[in-house]
Amino acid sequence: MTELRLMAVHAHPDDESSKGAATAARYAAEGHRVQVVTLTGGERGDILNPAMDLPEVHGRITDIRRDEMARAAEILGVEHHWLGFVDSGLPEGDPLPPLPDGCFAVVPIEQPVEALVKVIREFRPHVMTTYDENGGYPHPDHIRCHQVSVAAYEAAADCRLYPDAGEPWAVSKLYYNHGFLRARLQLLQDEFAKHGQEGPFADWLKKWDPEIDIFAGRVTTRVLCSEYFNQRDEALKAHATQIDPDGFFFATPIEWQQRLWPTEEFELARSRVPAKLPEDDLFAGIEIFE
Repeated sequence: MTELRLMAVHAHPDDESSKGAATAARYAAEGHRVQVVTLTGGERGDILNPAMDLPEVHGRITDIRRDEMARAAEILGVEHHWLGFVDSGLPEGDPLPPLPDGCFAVVPIEQPVEALVKVIREFRPHVMTTYDENGGYPHPDHIRCHQVSVAAYEAAADCRLYPDAGEPWAVSKLYYNHGFLRARLQLLQDEFAKHGQEGPFADWLKKWDPEIDIFAGRVTTRVLCSEYFNQRDEALKAHATQIDPDGFFFATPIEWQQRLWPTEEFELARSRVPAKLPEDDLFAGIEIFE
């Protein structure tokens, strides 16, 4: 079998386990190389698990999040690379406060682009995944992750750009993750109702921004990966500062998810090989060009 390589680019540790994680685990289990690149250390992330909201955790958050990421990568069976930029945090208030000096979202974009180009040229992925132009949700690091990933996808193939970052490499395909779809949440919520139970997604569905629904129409690729949903959840739980194991993420039985929605969704955003849509494989069309 030809070794194919997938690079998943994410803003923070834990993003890799909530967006495309089962797909990554599937390809790794099938013998392909999968590398997660995390652009920031997640240093400014809130502690979202009450059991971890402790002074000793706050004081060591950078080291703890690194340890959590290492464990999640091990569970998923993927390689991992830190790009080394500093988390920007999620600004709150009206008006929003300025972002911290030196954080990922405000450093000159050429810096993270060159750093990512170097990793691309070293790993030589056939496929990259990242976020859409909205960042999946409008966190400044997610939006900048999109901008950096698209720029690096283009620049890595250009011998004139970043000549000190290694030999040029043309990534065949670039995808955006589209993991949070209203139709999926509604289907799972309806399943709870069929069993006479109150589902966990009612408030979320009521507050859903209708503009987000446009992304459902942009899905081009559905990867069957239900066999790896347990692995996905265990990787997510490894990020113990970020995920409450009793939270709604884990309320829906795996068996329901596997039966009702056994795929993860992506949008083909760039391709240097012929593509026939819709697809069920991120590597579709690539093997014959090896």
